[in-house]
Amino acid sequence: MLRFHNQIFLYLLIIIPMLVLFYVFVFRWKKKAMERFGNLELIQKLTETFSRRRQILKAGLIILAVFFMLLSLARPQLGTKLEQVRREGVDIFVAIDVSLSMKAEDIKPNRLEKAKHAVSRFIDLLEGDRIGLIAFAGEAFVQCPLTLDYGAAKIFLDIIDTDLIPTPGTAIGSAIMQAVKTFEERDRKHKVLVLITDGEDHGGEPLKAAEAAEKEGVVIYTVGIGSVNGVPIPLHSESGRIIGFKKDRDGQVVTSKLDEVTLQKIALQTGGKYYRASGSESELDKIYDEISKMEKKELASVKFSQYEDRFQYILILAIILLIAELLIPERRRVKAEWKGRF
Repeated sequence: MLRFHNQIFLYLLIIIPMLVLFYVFVFRWKKKAMERFGNLELIQKLTETFSRRRQILKAGLIILAVFFMLLSLARPQLGTKLEQVRREGVDIFVAIDVSLSMKAEDIKPNRLEKAKHAVSRFIDLLEGDRIGLIAFAGEAFVQCPLTLDYGAAKIFLDIIDTDLIPTPGTAIGSAIMQAVKTFEERDRKHKVLVLITDGEDHGGEPLKAAEAAEKEGVVIYTVGIGSVNGVPIPLHSESGRIIGFKKDRDGQVVTSKLDEVTLQKIALQTGGKYYRASGSESELDKIYDEISKMEKKELASVKFSQYEDRFQYILILAIILLIAELLIPERRRVKAEWKGRF
């Protein structure tokens, strides 16, 4: 499968038709200039050593060379290598709250974007651990299965948003049980769940889910994100502009506040720890330090394509075309009519 690493350079290919038009204009201008100079047939006889075909060929070689050089700038790559990845580590699920309350802006730019940025940094720290993503609101589902392909995990992370799950609310218990079911049942160790939420649970029975997770050997680290004092939940237009705040049935503005007590109990139940999110995003760094001390196991991931650069060959072809253009003379050999008269 072919792909271009720097696709933005493909826009420069607009230069090619411009270059073609330039040479068409130059050749026509030369012809008109010769016509103005004098009799065209006489001038052509005087300049018969100059080959128009060779001039057109040289122009074509330059255009092709520029075309291939622009392609090489875009860095074409082929996914020709397939590898079975095996490393030592632990299985980690990160469950991210995508309920509407995560749009609250008590942490800039908002709770959800701050959480996603912190998780992206967390993925960068991993060395051999499999990572998976769970999104949850009123229900939970696996956004990204456990994988050693950290690049793929980041792609799934980028598309997480509050409109991902239509069921409103925050069911922390559902997120925990989804992770428990997805982990390998036969393994009673090497399983970690990082739960990132504002802690406002709506009927998900998170403590019962934490007990079930403990029985399955899942260690839960909780990260509380938001304000304990409560802030309003903004509503946005399609353009991203704030058009108001969420209200209840009585028309009162709904506020969202961090429930630290529940998150502390969940972590304590499973032998994990609770951290409160801060602007420095150091909480996940601390969690990774804890995870790195855990016993490792051999992990395998699905085969993946490793793309390799192929721009070198295209660039070499462009250089060969330029050299060929330099070696082709504009003049052709014409046999002199007077040769042998003396």
